[in-house]
Amino acid sequence: MINIVQFLEKNPSILELLKEKKVSLLGVTELETRSILESYEKDLSTKSMLWA
Repeated sequence: MINIVQFLEKNPSILELLKEKKVSLLGVTELETRSILESYEKDLSTKSMLWA
């Protein structure tokens, strides 16, 4: 799972496609995919709160 997160960090365009459901992650369940996306959303909201 950490390899997937590292890959998405290096390839933010893939993350956007994943959010839009235009791509999927092979070998990753729907629940795992949602968890990954939720973690990025939480990370972004935390960062925006720090800069506010």
